[in-house]
Amino acid sequence: MSRVAHPAGPRHGDVLPADHPPAPPEDLNALDPAIWPRSARRADGVLTIGGIDARDLAMQFGTPALIMDEADVRSRAREYADAFGADARVCYASKAFCSRAVLRWVTEEGLGVDVCTGGELAVALSAGVDPALITLHGNNKLPAEIEQAVAASVGHIVIDSFEEIARLAYYAEAAGVRPRVLVRVTTGVEAHTHEFMATAHDDQKFGFSLASGAADEAVRRVLALPQLEFAGLHSHIGSQIFDTGGFEVAARRVLDLAARIHDEYGVDVAELDLGGGFGIAYVPGDDAPEVKEIASSLRSIVAAQCLALGIPLPRLTIEPGRGIVGPSTVTLYEVGTIKDVDGIRTYVSVDGGMSDNVRTALYDAEYTCVLASRSSAAPPVLCRVVGRHCESGDIVVRHCYLPSDLAPGDLLAVAATGAYCRSLASNYNHLPRPGVVAVADGAAREIVRRETLDDLLRLDVG
Repeated sequence: MSRVAHPAGPRHGDVLPADHPPAPPEDLNALDPAIWPRSARRADGVLTIGGIDARDLAMQFGTPALIMDEADVRSRAREYADAFGADARVCYASKAFCSRAVLRWVTEEGLGVDVCTGGELAVALSAGVDPALITLHGNNKLPAEIEQAVAASVGHIVIDSFEEIARLAYYAEAAGVRPRVLVRVTTGVEAHTHEFMATAHDDQKFGFSLASGAADEAVRRVLALPQLEFAGLHSHIGSQIFDTGGFEVAARRVLDLAARIHDEYGVDVAELDLGGGFGIAYVPGDDAPEVKEIASSLRSIVAAQCLALGIPLPRLTIEPGRGIVGPSTVTLYEVGTIKDVDGIRTYVSVDGGMSDNVRTALYDAEYTCVLASRSSAAPPVLCRVVGRHCESGDIVVRHCYLPSDLAPGDLLAVAATGAYCRSLASNYNHLPRPGVVAVADGAAREIVRRETLDDLLRLDVG
């Protein structure tokens, strides 16, 4: 039984309760390269990202602020493109973090873009992303969103329900186009991750079940409609996954369906999209897979199964999101109050919280943090970094060690906040959402503007 929670949350009860803190690190000032952005350094004791002093970033852009290493994002996008090669398709899952700047970066490095709402599609199009590189997801695409995607001639639309097949055919016929569609298959594989992040077991909202025969029926309906072009099959088993075992089982089951399609309809499945969900390191000890290992493993799995079934090898597609932007970003906070609670631990309150990072409350996610505005040789103290919201569950870092001389006004940096932090941000307690600052080669610029109270009041028209 593990004594440390999975980074995405407890694995369905096979961990001990969360209040089992790790041992203190040997060096409170160290920056684990597996967790922090690739440009993260200490200069005269101060954290720098992209060559810029954390204190200068806080002074110029305020706190909380998400500081994103542009070179880190670009390099990870290139690594995925290079590892999977020209005969595969890599699409950035924009739900992890969606902004025009980031979508431009990843497409410039050779990736396509996945979107799952009309809003994400609008951002991609306004960023100048080639519509042919865009894939539209979603379990309940609104009619207006389907019409929007058809009008834009996006490269692929992932079908998720029987109603959607008919709706898409209607809008495609009206527009005089023939969209390429992927049928999303629910394989029954339950990824070893948090319940809310597992997306391929049967009892959930996504896709067509293989076990019930719904997936076979969905393919039959698509093939029967001349308005739609059947492009292939899609499977996604979850998020924050550290091994490819689940992908192997899912691929086998989806390719069994591909073999049935080949035998019954004489149609070869041209594309196999295995989704994303590849994990990253959030805390020391997380053993995130290397991109080259992921690519080699998935290619081998698909090739072996196709050979065994006697069907042509489809083009492989994957959809990394967290793996590209997650490690690139740190969140800077200013320490407000420090409260020792009966010798149990010290509560460190910062000027953000669950409105800019709800993952700890939502998934019991784990993070690591450091004192960013200076180094310290003081002894470590067990701390809990909490936010300023009126919720006891408003926790940013559940367990961490910070120096005993920590003081109000110090800056803390929380690592690996690039994915699903700003994307899930809210205005709870009417706090404005933080900005996102891109850093590169000693220069910084805001790519998502910090909200103001005027922004909030502008929406209140009562």
